[in-house]
Amino acid sequence: MLTLAFDTATGVATSALVRDGEVLGERASRAARVLADAEELLQQAGADPRDLNRLVVGTGPGSFTATRMGLAAARALAFALELPLAGVSTLAALAAGAPGALPVVDAGRREVFTLVDGAPVVAAPGQLRLEPGETCVGDGAIRYRDVLEALGARIPAGESELHLPRARFHAELAGEPVDPEAVEPLYLRLPDAEQAR
Repeated sequence: MLTLAFDTATGVATSALVRDGEVLGERASRAARVLADAEELLQQAGADPRDLNRLVVGTGPGSFTATRMGLAAARALAFALELPLAGVSTLAALAAGAPGALPVVDAGRREVFTLVDGAPVVAAPGQLRLEPGETCVGDGAIRYRDVLEALGARIPAGESELHLPRARFHAELAGEPVDPEAVEPLYLRLPDAEQAR
């Protein structure tokens, strides 16, 4: 099975082409480049878009606009290629890339998206309840390093791969693909424009 997966929810968009569990190629860039990255991955593997068996997209939480861009691109590809689509939480992909670590995504507004008892939440970084020495990964962990370290967390170096929600983990975690319209983003709060209203 040939799977194209990508996630655009954070500041670094990731994409991967995976065949039967083997990663054929990966990219990390910006959300606006995700379709170009997908095309390059297919070319590099000597594959055609019609060779794909399924698509997997990151559903956030993360940047409202970037998450929406990724979901729109995934739906468009799924409809154009008549492919099933599966959605995977960005937090779940981060956690899969760093087993035992707490995923922490920058939510803007001096908040982070993370998991509490396995459920996605939005919270101020200083309000997180961390175990001493608990590892935190993600762009929120980098941005709020001082706050989280003061709470007892360990944060890998900023350039560590552990901070990226690698799309290869989306492909691993994906459940049964569904109708593309059924894949919904995970926002956790209203977008800035709606809050201002």
